[in-house]
Amino acid sequence: MTSKTQSYEPLRRVGWMIAIWVLSVVCLGVFAMAFRFLMSLAGLTS
Repeated sequence: MTSKTQSYEPLRRVGWMIAIWVLSVVCLGVFAMAFRFLMSLAGLTS
């Protein structure tokens, strides 16, 4: 490995961590909206 590659390694790790966090939040939102839609179809609305 070169020193240039090693200098970008921490940024890549943080980037992956942020990307995984964003994806998990988006998936949770999609799941919550789908669950809410299913509950409204069943007649359970607030």
